[in-house]
Amino acid sequence: QVQLVESGGGLVQAGGSLRLSCAASGRTFSVYTMGWFRQAPGKEREFVAAISWKGGSTYSADSVKGRFTISRDNAKNTVYLQMNSLKPEDTAVYYCAARSGYSSTDYRRYDYWGQGTQVTVSS
Repeated sequence: QVQLVESGGGLVQAGGSLRLSCAASGRTFSVYTMGWFRQAPGKEREFVAAISWKGGSTYSADSVKGRFTISRDNAKNTVYLQMNSLKPEDTAVYYCAARSGYSSTDYRRYDYWGQGTQVTVSS
């Protein structure tokens, strides 16, 4: 079992930045691929970014490329999502997730989930 706790969400103006953190506990964090997903009201959960277990490979959705960066610190059992140049359409609940396997953009392939953190971007 892996427990995930997100933090760092909040209200920010368009063009601003936030850094989300996801702290993991339980089984060895370093063996898991980590992902960030988001879900806006009335919409399906969508892929944002993922990072391989060693951090050597990262993947991002086209909608956030060049603005969001995923990273991880296995010594701290933490994965981060640096979000810059935020837009109102980035408003959503952001979730981190873990899976034992290769990175995937499909949320159904992830085994463990945090409770989510709200990000609201005002125009």
